[in-house]
Amino acid sequence: MPTWAGKLTPHVLRHFCASQLYLAGMTLFAIQELLGHTWTGTTARYLHVHGTHVEDAWVAGQQRATERWKGLAQ
Repeated sequence: MPTWAGKLTPHVLRHFCASQLYLAGMTLFAIQELLGHTWTGTTARYLHVHGTHVEDAWVAGQQRATERWKGLAQ
């Protein structure tokens, strides 16, 4: 559940759900369609990700690349 000091409203839950879907791997474009936004920029403002999100994505990508190289080297 989100940590929210203000009033918990459907709009706040909409932001929270969009962020959780993104962190779980749903693409920005899929979330855009789900929320009914015309512009991806609007959808991007809904996403609140952890400060390490970019670094975590980089590490995960490097791990996938390493696994693919292992398969090619055998």
